[in-house]
Amino acid sequence: MRSTNNHVRYQGKTVLVTGASSGIGAAFARELASRGMHLILVARSVDRLNTLAAELGERHCTQVTVLPADLSAEHAAANVYAEVARRGLHVDMLINNAGFANHGNFEAISTVRDHQQIMVNVAALVELTHLFVPAMLDAGGGAVINIASTVAFQPVPFMAVYGASKAFVTSFSAALAQEYRSRGLRVLALCPGATATGFFDVVGTDAIALGRKRSPEQVVSSGLRALERGRSVVIDGPVNTLVAVVAKRLPFGLAARLAARITLVDAVELAAPKGGHRGIAKFGSRAPVIWRC
Repeated sequence: MRSTNNHVRYQGKTVLVTGASSGIGAAFARELASRGMHLILVARSVDRLNTLAAELGERHCTQVTVLPADLSAEHAAANVYAEVARRGLHVDMLINNAGFANHGNFEAISTVRDHQQIMVNVAALVELTHLFVPAMLDAGGGAVINIASTVAFQPVPFMAVYGASKAFVTSFSAALAQEYRSRGLRVLALCPGATATGFFDVVGTDAIALGRKRSPEQVVSSGLRALERGRSVVIDGPVNTLVAVVAKRLPFGLAARLAARITLVDAVELAAPKGGHRGIAKFGSRAPVIWRC
């Protein structure tokens, strides 16, 4: 996907979106389909993906490819790449949106869950970027949008691995943006704050007292605008930007204490619904909560 000055071409190009079944991923799919892009949608829920694919294919007359995958599994990223190659598709834009958070006391969260979180939030993101970037460079350019978070800018007690994973994504993206700036490849870390997605259905709306949540559509708008302007890191929304700027200026210890007040939930007993992957918050314990895109 070649770009000229601050113009990013969308029409007729192909975007691969992970975590595309709902939330920010689905919002990216809808917006980019409206701009004329063909879609490769990756997530675990094949039913949701098929529903979204039917909606967008009918509404925008665009090509939509559905690739169900659990990116916490070994070799999942490589398998996605292999299937894209087998179908003869060229990816012009990669949106690494898939991710999830474990919430609770660190010792209460199993190492298996932490490993899965690192696989999705970090390892799969890096591997997919590694696999798809060379062809973008050969084509003269492209774009990678990695979904990070405002938690990347301070320690996050009770979500320690999640916060660290998003700090990695932000640093990784900014480094690649500089590395490939002269070669036509745009790389952006998009850092949303509290967003109206499934995350708050799990943790509880009182769990993260950051005021009014932004919509997935607002996050997508911020991301695409920043991509077109050649930014390497963008924080969605003025309130989130202010919070992140203040957090970065605080001593780590103070930032961690303040973050603990926000992320601590008196809540939660995990209960996964039939066929689903979301936890249901119940008051009275500090067992871990898991949320996925």
